[in-house]
Amino acid sequence: MSIAELITDPAAWAALVTLVVMEVVLGIDNLVFVSIVSNKVPEASRTRVRRIGISLALVLRLALLSMIAWIVGLTAPVFDLGLVGPPGAHGEPSFETAFSARDLILLAGGLFLIWKATSEIHQTMSGEGHGEGNVAAKAVLGVGAAIAQIIALDMVFSIDSILTAVGMTDHLPVMIVAVVVAVGLMLLAADPLAEFINRNPTVVMLALGFLLMIGVVLIGEGFGAHIPKGYIYTAMAFSAGVETLNIAARRRRERAKH
Repeated sequence: MSIAELITDPAAWAALVTLVVMEVVLGIDNLVFVSIVSNKVPEASRTRVRRIGISLALVLRLALLSMIAWIVGLTAPVFDLGLVGPPGAHGEPSFETAFSARDLILLAGGLFLIWKATSEIHQTMSGEGHGEGNVAAKAVLGVGAAIAQIIALDMVFSIDSILTAVGMTDHLPVMIVAVVVAVGLMLLAADPLAEFINRNPTVVMLALGFLLMIGVVLIGEGFGAHIPKGYIYTAMAFSAGVETLNIAARRRRERAKH
């Protein structure tokens, strides 16, 4: 189908809108991680790190879209341990041990997220990492390490994003437009979200909790256990709503004191 035919096709527009929404929702995980990591670098470099990280996410997604056949092949089993979990609610195994390349990437990404969130929670609880000694020496290393971590997770989230796109439409131009729009929205939201997280310490802990949950979900999916994303994002939205009420209550108490 030509570009002109796609532009005048209502089904293509419906697929585009649906895919943009799905890509934005899937991008929330990526954006939370970028926000937390970028807040760990010197303040003057934070915006640059966010833009580089999100721009690399776009480059990775577009590069993977050009290799759709290879991406689809990542779901083929690479090896099988010959084990299956007990039957689930619908009679299907609760987990499998036939691992594809995608499963291995999800497992690695999940373990990395759990490690990262756990180490950040430990530093937050113990008050480590806030010293001001040798800041200039740490700046370059901090920026490089932050970008490296963002690239690693970009790969995991990008593969998941592209597989979602492939499952929803057969038209490559629709996929490309949806990915560009979703990443553009992430770029616009990155600075406000990161600044909001940085201004509210309790939100930092909540965001780290989200990363832990996402890491567990990635590991579960790597083992073939399907966890509906709707449950995850509903829990995240509910927690964020409660925290928003707590922030509003704290600000009202602070204004009352003055």
